[in-house]
Amino acid sequence: MLELAAIILFITAGLAFLNRRYVGLPSAIGVMAIALALSLACIGLDWLGYPLVRNYEQNLLSSIDFSELLMQGMLSVLLFAGALHIDLSELRAFRWQVSLLAVVGTTISTLVVGFALFYLLSFTHVSLSLIHCLIFGALISPTDPIAVMGILKTAGAPKNTELVIAGESLFNDGVGVVLFSVLLATLVNDEPITLTSTLEIFAHEAGGGILLGLIAGYLAFVMLRSIDSYPEEILITLATVLGGYTLANHLGVSGPLAMVVAGLIIGNHGRALAMSDTTRKRIDAFWEALDEILNAVLFVLIGLEIILIDLAPPLLLGGVLVAVLTLLARLVTVGLPV
Repeated sequence: MLELAAIILFITAGLAFLNRRYVGLPSAIGVMAIALALSLACIGLDWLGYPLVRNYEQNLLSSIDFSELLMQGMLSVLLFAGALHIDLSELRAFRWQVSLLAVVGTTISTLVVGFALFYLLSFTHVSLSLIHCLIFGALISPTDPIAVMGILKTAGAPKNTELVIAGESLFNDGVGVVLFSVLLATLVNDEPITLTSTLEIFAHEAGGGILLGLIAGYLAFVMLRSIDSYPEEILITLATVLGGYTLANHLGVSGPLAMVVAGLIIGNHGRALAMSDTTRKRIDAFWEALDEILNAVLFVLIGLEIILIDLAPPLLLGGVLVAVLTLLARLVTVGLPV
């Protein structure tokens, strides 16, 4: 495991250097683009009769449980880090816009992507059932809050727009998890979707996640307020994230929503009432660095994963259709309302 982590970090550091020195794209997008180009180069070498590099990359990626790494490792840290820097006093003025976009917008996006994908795939040789297309819609509709906030800052978006889009991107993960759970339960149990079952899952997953986040954030706040020593306070925030997310998984509630709520509490009440200036600066620096590192690792892995995909023409065409469709759905459900 240590050797695997060392290799991944070495690759990520090298690609991050190349992006910063020669490419100049936003960090996450730049390292992913270079990783994607490297994967395509490995595929090209394989076609030319030099399969060694491709085989090594495939063996490396096959040893990584990508879902486990993301869902049980990175996601909690990334969401908490994003929420930590959201100012609730500013976001409160846009609470209805953020709530409607996160709940209604993500739901409509899931339906638009699911039904349109089911229709468009009929023109290719790729076959997916409607329920699988809807599940994909629930997976692809929520956005990555870290990338969203980075792009908004780079683009120099107006402050009001930045607050609404960043707030929506933090909360749509929880909504996406609930939609995914409802659709997956329908697929596995072969039962129709009903309002009652949907509300039950929503209350358990979303309501339970918010409640757990409130409890975890408040406990961390009390502990932070009772001491003034930044190493221990950083440790408390880290334990809150990893412990809280693990507990959420055991309880079957939404870990993403729990971490967003805990991050908002610590980033607002904790920052104002429980931290000295020194602690505040150290905690901000720690979580910003951790966020950047994990984000870079995540997007490098996304770029490298292309090598495990069968690049058959129908799949490539389906991928292009999905990319365009997802962007259009995002434009309709978020861009136009904003």
